[in-house]
Amino acid sequence: MTTISLNGARFHVRCDGERSRPTVVLSNSLGTDLSMWDAQAAVLATRFHVVRYDTRGHGASSATPGPYTIELLGRDVLALLDHLDIERAHFVGLSMGGVIGQWLGAHAPDRLDRLVLANTASKIGTPEGWQARAAAVRAEGMNEIAAGSPGRWFTPEFVARQPVVVGSMQKTLRTLVPEGYAACCEALAAADLTQDARSVAAPTLVIAGSADPVTTVADAQLLAAAIAGAAVVTLPASHLSNIEAPDRFSDAVLPFLLAQAD
Repeated sequence: MTTISLNGARFHVRCDGERSRPTVVLSNSLGTDLSMWDAQAAVLATRFHVVRYDTRGHGASSATPGPYTIELLGRDVLALLDHLDIERAHFVGLSMGGVIGQWLGAHAPDRLDRLVLANTASKIGTPEGWQARAAAVRAEGMNEIAAGSPGRWFTPEFVARQPVVVGSMQKTLRTLVPEGYAACCEALAAADLTQDARSVAAPTLVIAGSADPVTTVADAQLLAAAIAGAAVVTLPASHLSNIEAPDRFSDAVLPFLLAQAD
């Protein structure tokens, strides 16, 4: 673990695996931190140099004052790659991380090799919904949004089966700085990557959760249809599919990243 100052903020970063190997960057969802990738990092680090970071406004990274944009969050990734002297990398992003991945695919194609977009869409939710959530956390803090998070993130069966995991994720959300979370909500409110997705040229895998109420299987299919050659994999999970179905998520991602372009 280390803290790196770049692009006007401090970022909490973790690197695993041998530096001489190809790099894969893992980008967390809204309301989580880099620990959400623990299971995948352990698998990927056997074959890759794995870089994880807490998105601006999350975890131990700076909650700088807003406004934020998806472009700003994408440029944070580019600044991180520059700092680490990494010319090109694979990128795996879930939900908000997947929106960042779409921006990178469209605006920094020379920095990407392969792209995994999990439980995401080119436009997530409505501007009104995100603005209302931002206003609520600024006024009331994180407790209420954390209390309702299991129903957005996981199936009821997983919540009943894994209360410790669910409680840990809620604790992470509850301890976020409200301003950082709210600023990310506002970035998502303004984000519509529909045109950007059409220009993504990197080999792309889109992952959906069969029970995801936030970004549906239909959203995943629509996103994949916009990206030339993209494939879709559906996992038996809700929104945080990499946590609810960790082995199947890794089984989909690892061979995709290892595949060689024709």
